[in-house]
Amino acid sequence: MMKRRIALGVATTALVATAPGLFRHAIAELDGDRAVAFVKNTGDQLLAVINDSGGERDKRAALARIIDASVDVEGVARFCLGRFWRTASPDEQREFIEAFHAMLVNNIAGRLGDYQGVRFTVGRVQHRDDAEVVATTLERPNSPPWSVVWLIADVAGAPKIEDMIAEGVSLRVTERSDYTAFLARNGNNVRSLIEGLRQKLAMRD
Repeated sequence: MMKRRIALGVATTALVATAPGLFRHAIAELDGDRAVAFVKNTGDQLLAVINDSGGERDKRAALARIIDASVDVEGVARFCLGRFWRTASPDEQREFIEAFHAMLVNNIAGRLGDYQGVRFTVGRVQHRDDAEVVATTLERPNSPPWSVVWLIADVAGAPKIEDMIAEGVSLRVTERSDYTAFLARNGNNVRSLIEGLRQKLAMRD
């Protein structure tokens, strides 16, 4: 389990089995070559930020821009909230997406110092349902390589990351499991989850 958690951390930083159709919206066909080019470009941007010598504030701002451009934040947030998305009010849905986005940026920014020197290579690409699955290998100095798979779909005319699977473990499935467990302990109250995320964010500021 610890190895899987570490692998997910590397995958998230080098950024950040699927269930198609649960939250997908306005998706068109995306060819493999375009998906590979997108993964390489996004990975290169992230690694440039990781290995840059600039200050934390500048790096955080750069990461936020990359995430906004490359990740289907709303779709992933909806997936992670699972069945509770339908019971949440419109305000709770909006606030959850905002908190989820901020946590995503914080989680990546908090690991930057640990993953300098990361390199990645792009492997084969496969078409799966409405998405392209792009295999990559991440390498860190003095560490064994990790297999990371990127799930890329065309969302509203642009390629977006919908999941990253590190050593067979789905990032969004892991997050959904954590949120579901939290909600089970707190009366399935989405407001409690939002406040819990905000408290974590305040602790890291």
